[in-house]
Amino acid sequence: MPKGWPAILTLGWILLAVAASEAGIALFSLAAEDGLASLFAANAAVTAGVGGACILTTAGRPFELRFRDATILTVLAWFAVPVFIGLPLMTGPTHLSIADAYFESVSGLTTTGATVLSGLDSLPPSILLWRSLSQWIGGMGIIGLAIVILPFLKIGGMQLFRLEFSDRSDKALPRVRSIVTAVAEIYIGLTVACILAYWLLGMSLFDAVNHAFTTLPTGGFSTHDASFGYFHNPALEWAGTVFMALSGMPFLAYLRFLQRGRLRDRLDPQIKAFLMTVAVAAAIFSLWLGLSHGIGFGQAITESAFNIVSIVTTTGYASLDYLTWGTFAAAWFFILTFVGGCTGSTAGGLKIFRFQIASRVVVRHVGRSIHPHVVLPLRYGGRLVSDDQVGSIAVFVFLYFALVAILSAMLAILGLDPETALSAAATAIGNVGPGVGTIIGPAGNFATLPDAAKLLLAIGMVLGRLEILSVLLLLIPSFYR
Repeated sequence: MPKGWPAILTLGWILLAVAASEAGIALFSLAAEDGLASLFAANAAVTAGVGGACILTTAGRPFELRFRDATILTVLAWFAVPVFIGLPLMTGPTHLSIADAYFESVSGLTTTGATVLSGLDSLPPSILLWRSLSQWIGGMGIIGLAIVILPFLKIGGMQLFRLEFSDRSDKALPRVRSIVTAVAEIYIGLTVACILAYWLLGMSLFDAVNHAFTTLPTGGFSTHDASFGYFHNPALEWAGTVFMALSGMPFLAYLRFLQRGRLRDRLDPQIKAFLMTVAVAAAIFSLWLGLSHGIGFGQAITESAFNIVSIVTTTGYASLDYLTWGTFAAAWFFILTFVGGCTGSTAGGLKIFRFQIASRVVVRHVGRSIHPHVVLPLRYGGRLVSDDQVGSIAVFVFLYFALVAILSAMLAILGLDPETALSAAATAIGNVGPGVGTIIGPAGNFATLPDAAKLLLAIGMVLGRLEILSVLLLLIPSFYR
């Protein structure tokens, strides 16, 4: 059996889960009477057939998923699963091309939220629910990735967030399973709470379910072209702001809170910095909107808070076209594209903790310049940060911006104007969704981009979601030895 077979076996089970989800949508289609039940049933059969083949051809050996296999599985799954998620989009009423369907499904699974679809208000309910469900599934996968895989691969300083438990037995795997299970329960609980909040505040039950499915994973797919602007409801915007903010914070922090301190509290510095970032940005924009546009305080703070939290958490909802606020807004929303939420959340971007570490490194460097012999240990959340961890963060940040530059250049070669190319690259790698400009801004979409550009952006979405280095590891021969 070739190396990596545990990854193929596990991928088979993942595809069976996707097939079960498609079968569930087929049942929903029967109830909704939108005529797509047979389409989803057929796609479920195809997905189940491929998944079953993966299982049958690799079964029969003692199973042990080591971290090398887990890395292979992670990269393979995030590139392969969108193929099957996109099947209903190619064969259904949307009739998307292969490039468009893959772009849309990658955007869904990575919770980016960029779309090539328009006329969402008239699409069949089962298609809309399938898009939303793909983001909800992707959100749970992102949390598991941040908790289990990335910290042990020492990617971008993520080793700061390795799990430590009061239980010091040798049963490491059951401990990890119990943590992931508990976090999944919190994820589901917050989803249910979000559905109820949206429904009680004025959404239809269908809209509430779909938007909750895309709020908790910070995905941003909507059932309407106008996104949240369709509802014209400040109460709904505030509910969305709250749940997006909750989704941008580490889910392990909720678990620690529920377990009353059984898990070490090392994530609080992120939460404080995250909340301060969005609060200060919302306050600045509210003041600016009031002074420059004459908007009343209530509307200004509502629109500022909703759209800023949406961008910082990389959700990508829009209550209006904030680019009409002028170049000041466009510049700052582009900058906020890079921020992201907390690690261990469903948000993308560079992550708050890397900015915190970088600022402390600068302070330490200035201190050493003034007092060369002073010892200034670098701490984060009560823990010493090693030079190896600082170096890991520096490498990641360099690769992040290098990838944005390379992808921007490639998109420009394909004919995109500089503004669209740079914005598209940044929003794809940051898993944000809408970009800046008239083409891919909050009032546009990615449909008019060349197919080659969409495929490049799909790759960028996966690279950004997997923190870049986990994909690069597969290109190094020594990784397999």
